[in-house]
Amino acid sequence: MRKMPVFLLVLVLVAVGGGAVMLATWDIPAPVSTVEKVIPDERFPR
Repeated sequence: MRKMPVFLLVLVLVAVGGGAVMLATWDIPAPVSTVEKVIPDERFPR
């Protein structure tokens, strides 16, 4: 019965470590969207 909490602790540590490695190495693509902004002529000096 003493080995059960130790086993659960090791299992949780392995799961957290694996999740951290996955997030560190996951190549998440950047969102791609077109941005169009109208800039008034008054903002540019002549």
